[in-house]
Amino acid sequence: MASIDVVVPNYNYGRYLRACVESILEQEHVTIRVLIIDNASTDDSLDIAKSLARDSRVEISLHPVNRGPHASFNQGIDWAQADYFLLLFADDFLVPGALKRATDVMEADLSIAFTYGRDVALTGDGPIPPVPNQTDPPSIRIHEGTDFIKRFCRLGVFQVPGPSIVVRTAVQKRVGHYRSELVHSDDYEVWLRLSMHGKIGELDCIQAGIRSHGENRSTELWSHQIQHILHTAAAASSFFDNEGGTMADSYALRQLARRGIADRAYWSAFSHLVRCDREAIELFKLSFNLHPMNAVIPPLSYLAARPDTLKRIHTFFTSLF
Repeated sequence: MASIDVVVPNYNYGRYLRACVESILEQEHVTIRVLIIDNASTDDSLDIAKSLARDSRVEISLHPVNRGPHASFNQGIDWAQADYFLLLFADDFLVPGALKRATDVMEADLSIAFTYGRDVALTGDGPIPPVPNQTDPPSIRIHEGTDFIKRFCRLGVFQVPGPSIVVRTAVQKRVGHYRSELVHSDDYEVWLRLSMHGKIGELDCIQAGIRSHGENRSTELWSHQIQHILHTAAAASSFFDNEGGTMADSYALRQLARRGIADRAYWSAFSHLVRCDREAIELFKLSFNLHPMNAVIPPLSYLAARPDTLKRIHTFFTSLF
């Protein structure tokens, strides 16, 4: 039976912590350890963590001061010993069977560095919604690591639910720690590094849930798209300045990422413009700075790779008539 170590970083998420950890402990047909790392919470997180630790599979690590999220992430990587590793924020959760589905895929193909699946959205402080029973083996798409990196470069964004990512621990140890200088795009950069060490398994099923609320780490970024795009650019730069720079086609990939981020900024600017949002000006400036030809010819090819963006534009224009 496959073993998996799950790290749950927590800061003042006591109201979500029990549901998160119980969603892990209820996983079947895998050997589980859970480490709750509390970053000096001031709510009832400690009491809840202690009650969860009555289960012998749960350990607690308490930081006397708030050391920031990267300290928790990296402590978890150092702690991990099992076959597989998962970093799951305390406000997110797993759906039944998620860990067995992921580890079955990776046990069958030792060349896979990590797997991910789809997510279900949950807004606010409500209970975890029921998820349809997923008993049949899911469809699986296997991506070469270089193809996964190229897709990120073309789009200038990852379309991957972080809570669903199960990593082979040996690969995570090889890749190492999250970089603390990447405040909001540290995960993107780690996923790029992981992709250098194996294939990626994409499961066509719901694997995890992502809870949206006012205190999410990324809430401010998603409300100001230019900040999210700038942080994504920082992740790409860090990757190609370090490990990614050793790839045979690193220069071409870096240029592809620059173009992808520019194109993403262009269509984000267009979306803001039709809503009469002044952030459009800064987004256009960023796009033209990264790829001056965007000021002359709209990057229509980008829309072919981002049907979600094309759909939003189509919906807007059809609403005018």
